[in-house]
Amino acid sequence: MFAYLTKSIIPIIVLIIITYGMIKGRKVYDWFIEGAKDGLKVCVNIFPYLLAMIIAVHIFREAKLLDMLNNAISPICKLIDLPKEVVPLVLIKPLSGSGAMGIFTDILKNYGPDTAIGLISSVIMGTTETIFYTVTVYFGAVKIKKTRHTVWAAVMADMTAIIMAILMVKIMIL
Repeated sequence: MFAYLTKSIIPIIVLIIITYGMIKGRKVYDWFIEGAKDGLKVCVNIFPYLLAMIIAVHIFREAKLLDMLNNAISPICKLIDLPKEVVPLVLIKPLSGSGAMGIFTDILKNYGPDTAIGLISSVIMGTTETIFYTVTVYFGAVKIKKTRHTVWAAVMADMTAIIMAILMVKIMIL
């Protein structure tokens, strides 16, 4: 019974909204069509930014720039005690959620979910954001070209999340 209710909650909510609108004498269908038109306009506006971001991530991965960047920041990683196996996840997560998920899956397959590496990776996946993808899509949708402090604040938040992930896993394992 509960499984049926959870699967049908969205249709029930839609039905309640439509029924309420009809009882109040509103033009529910016209509003739906207008909303669908606005949604398509947003999709058309976002697409070029989304395509550019996908191509940039693909080039980054295929050109082996990830490996070069990994080697360049290894001293910083040693300073904060970030395992070198997690560095590719940290580098790709701000760019691509699906790319990060692929790296995360590989980490869990190779090292296991209950290891320090697996736990740190899990916390990082749950607490960090696909910064550049999100900024590209949302700012592109509303045609904002200057992000001002958004990117730096998001990068600082991600760095804080990574450091806290390392600390929390170390505390929990001890």
